[in-house]
Amino acid sequence: MDINDIRSILTVLAFATFMGIVVWAYSRRRRAAFDEAANLPFTEDELPGAARQRKEGKAS
Repeated sequence: MDINDIRSILTVLAFATFMGIVVWAYSRRRRAAFDEAANLPFTEDELPGAARQRKEGKAS
């Protein structure tokens, strides 16, 4: 087994890993979780009580 065989095997393994990630990312079972994650920047965060009072106090 020479260096070219090792390179070929690593190329095939890298491609198989890439295809596995693509299938995982676009699977229908994961769609709901990814849609929820995509909307995370737009959701309102719940602030702890003290932080909420300080923020409301500054806004008034």
